[in-house]
Amino acid sequence: MTTKVHLAVEQGQKPMSIVITAGQRGDSPQFEAVLENIRVPRQGLGRPRKRPDRVRADKAYGSRKNRAYLRRRGIRCTIPERRRTQQRM
Repeated sequence: MTTKVHLAVEQGQKPMSIVITAGQRGDSPQFEAVLENIRVPRQGLGRPRKRPDRVRADKAYGSRKNRAYLRRRGIRCTIPERRRTQQRM
């Protein structure tokens, strides 16, 4: 039995959100759950920040669903496109 830790961290490497799943679960389906759990308290009064300015991720998270989610929430992203391989005949 294994586990997998999915993280959202700031540039200073401080964790902002942590989701733990079973080891056989995929990474990409956890993308929304990780971003939904972000809560950054403000200095003084005010509600915590829930939306990052930008998301950087590897190409495993570049699905249409994840990109649509980021567009819907108005979050800019830097996610490389997957290279499409051509099948040889």
